[in-house]
Amino acid sequence: MNQNIKWHADIEKSCLVSNFRKRNWQKGSEDDWNFYWAGIGNFRSITNLETGYRLGDDQIINHYPNNLELTKKDLMVKNIKRYRKDLERGNNAAVADAKYKYLDFLPTTFTLPGDYNLFVEEFKKNQNNVWIMKPTDKARGIGIFIISKLQQIKKWSRDSKMWSYANCKDSYVVSRYIENPLLIGGKKFDLRLYVLVTNWRPIIAYKYQQGFCRFCAVKYTSDMDDLDNNFMHLTNVSIQKHGEDYNESNGGKWSLKNLLLHLQSTRGKAATDKLLSDIDSILVNSLRAVQNIMANDKHCFECYGYDIIVDADLRPWLIEVNASPSLSATTQSDRMMKHCLIHDILNIVIPDDFLESKSASQSRTPSGKKLGDFVQLEIQSEAPPATISRPQSVNSRLARSSQVTSARSPVRSESAMVKR
Repeated sequence: MNQNIKWHADIEKSCLVSNFRKRNWQKGSEDDWNFYWAGIGNFRSITNLETGYRLGDDQIINHYPNNLELTKKDLMVKNIKRYRKDLERGNNAAVADAKYKYLDFLPTTFTLPGDYNLFVEEFKKNQNNVWIMKPTDKARGIGIFIISKLQQIKKWSRDSKMWSYANCKDSYVVSRYIENPLLIGGKKFDLRLYVLVTNWRPIIAYKYQQGFCRFCAVKYTSDMDDLDNNFMHLTNVSIQKHGEDYNESNGGKWSLKNLLLHLQSTRGKAATDKLLSDIDSILVNSLRAVQNIMANDKHCFECYGYDIIVDADLRPWLIEVNASPSLSATTQSDRMMKHCLIHDILNIVIPDDFLESKSASQSRTPSGKKLGDFVQLEIQSEAPPATISRPQSVNSRLARSSQVTSARSPVRSESAMVKR
């Protein structure tokens, strides 16, 4: 029914192209498309005040304009902390601490250089703790290192000249390191889960049931002498694949299904079910934390990659959220999973009558058959009032810009960042 859809993609991964071809979609171009799987860089140019343009009613793209509120590490932490404070308002400290304990899913985290004094104060409370430093705007494990002494961060700050406020774009987050991770075969791992959002007000979001674990290649120890061993501490495949112990046959990965079977056999069904419930709570509350400050747009959807670490007590911790989770495959099973992921995303966001109705399915709830391996998250209709003013829709901002391209300009096709 939608065979006349024209697709365009900044990265022509096999899981994308094979799904487009299976639907008999036609390959479009930067100037002529209905469905665009865009990289963050090109998406930013579309939403740029000076160079941006308006999406047409027959166009849909794979990001939201201000997704950084959830996917930039420092902004995610700030928004989740604010969200909890909004919920706690009106309660005394003791009641609030008990009532909203379920929101303690972030390790203690500070943003540097701004929170340096607060970090030092917290560090000195227990100088045996280990902390992990991450740049706020990098991915694939780039720039991450672990510290156990204040002298290390002082030396690093001098070497990197971080404290120059002219260079504040190179900010970092420093988080308490999860020193008691759940180990399987003696190795540390994290979870990669996928969440598809098709609307922000109200939130319409779906959790994918085919996540996977990413394992370190070297067995874990808490020995301070091993803190600089990235093959022991960082689960990113982009790092692990360079290690001598990397297992190319399984890509250092294990399916979520296998993890759950392992936990049911070693920890019991009740404990495993509670872990899944706690993870769902993280997904729901992280989305609610940014709901009121996200620019909603009927032409947009987004598939987020959630990274979660489970500790030895089966308590899940949110590490970060990715706006462009990798679609590269390291094994055949990985390739099949990502093909199915894209297939199910397209079924949800592109209705059968897309070109005829010129309307994406953001506000619709697809039938169970259309969901594939996605399940809809149960999210309350209202989030607590935001203390940050809601941004203008990109459309209204672009409309005020004298440099916005006209409809169906010869340079690019008409676009729209319209607030719903």
